[in-house]
Amino acid sequence: MTAAQADLQIDRPTVADGAVLWRIAKDSKVLDLNSSYSYLLWCRDFAATSAVARDESGEPIGFVSGYLRPDSPRTLLVWQVAVDASYRGRGIAAALLDGLAARTAAEHGVDTVETTITPDNTASERLFTAFAERHGALLEREVLFDAGHFPDGPHDPEVLYRIGPLVR
Repeated sequence: MTAAQADLQIDRPTVADGAVLWRIAKDSKVLDLNSSYSYLLWCRDFAATSAVARDESGEPIGFVSGYLRPDSPRTLLVWQVAVDASYRGRGIAAALLDGLAARTAAEHGVDTVETTITPDNTASERLFTAFAERHGALLEREVLFDAGHFPDGPHDPEVLYRIGPLVR
């Protein structure tokens, strides 16, 4: 753990965090931006399976949003990971992901993490590949949604990364 990570507070998001998380996602210029309303709902309804990193003043500087797969409740699907631009490169995304995986494993028996990544998102590929290595887990990849699935214009395929079982 780096000094920057040691100063982090990682906890569950609250509705009051929703607007800041929306801004962080918007400013990422990489994520598919959802409506501000959806981030508010996410912070209310999926706080148990999401995490927010806070700076020393308690302000959100990054987040991971996720949910338990209804047909596979020991699988955490990570929807989005984002860190404020001024805090990137400090291992915050990895700390968020590790913290969320540990919490959901303890509270919900999660032993597998899934996410989707577009082929051009090398930062996310590195993040989740390193996560699998840290947790001694297998990493499987397959196209979940090809470009033709998306009705709203050109979209790169979404490749499913399945990581598990996680070693505790």
